[in-house]
Amino acid sequence: MPTEAMGLVLADSVLAHGLNRIQREVDEAFDEFLPVPEDSRARLVEAMRYAAIGGGKRVRPLLLVSTAELYGVARSAALRAACAIEAIHVYSLIHDDLPCMDDDDLRHGKPTVHKAFDDATAVLAGDALHAFAFELLSAPEMSSDPFVRGNLVHTLAVASGQGGMAGGQMMDMAAGSESFDLHTITRLQQLKTGALLGASVEMGAILGHVPPEGRVHLRAYARDIGLAFQIADDLLDHEGDEEKAGKALRKDAGQGKQTFVSLMGPDGARQQARALVDQAIGHLSVHGDEADLLRALARFVVERDR
Repeated sequence: MPTEAMGLVLADSVLAHGLNRIQREVDEAFDEFLPVPEDSRARLVEAMRYAAIGGGKRVRPLLLVSTAELYGVARSAALRAACAIEAIHVYSLIHDDLPCMDDDDLRHGKPTVHKAFDDATAVLAGDALHAFAFELLSAPEMSSDPFVRGNLVHTLAVASGQGGMAGGQMMDMAAGSESFDLHTITRLQQLKTGALLGASVEMGAILGHVPPEGRVHLRAYARDIGLAFQIADDLLDHEGDEEKAGKALRKDAGQGKQTFVSLMGPDGARQQARALVDQAIGHLSVHGDEADLLRALARFVVERDR
């Protein structure tokens, strides 16, 4: 087998192991963190567990844990922070699926939370997961260093709010009635999708006590894979398989939204995503083999089918 092909096989093996492990660990952690109470809150916690356990690729937790491990952070600490960022991601999906937003019936191949429970429970489950993320980060169990805890909370709060994910979602809602150019679409996706991906990498470095000036290459890596991730999502929405994706597709075109695919064409978008991944991997040149999982994860971003 040629050396290049052997390298790809090894990268695939590293990624498969990394994804399988983080998916198992996150599920086990949420199972432990969210016991169902024996009172009338039970339905709320059951909805939180339904959304948080057993679904999703866990890309954000894997980014956080992999970055933290570059700097010798204990996996248990990194996993706690990873659950916090995944709780934010899951809450956003619950609310995104609501009738007042995208009105989706399926998520990860099963009924969305408002379909499996009801609209009000879905709203509360999202709210509770949002609060739970900051409970995880601010607790003494997260870190003995209050400055680390404060930086983690601040980073995730900024990435989640009007200057990050929520702001991007607001722009996305406007995209159906306004005409956006490529620059605006790029800004939208840097907020809606890229902010949490960037926070995942940033928080891993914070746990490793890396000063802000030492995170520049990691921010660049996260920025590039964030855009590549969204371009891949647009391509999946345009030409993917709904059964594999586990959710409804072709919605952007139906709503008249401008996307990377509509503005660049499928071939142009695919070429741009691959160029961004190559660029992202280049930002990791200061690291050796210990960053191979981050490199493999960058390639996975554009090769996934769901």
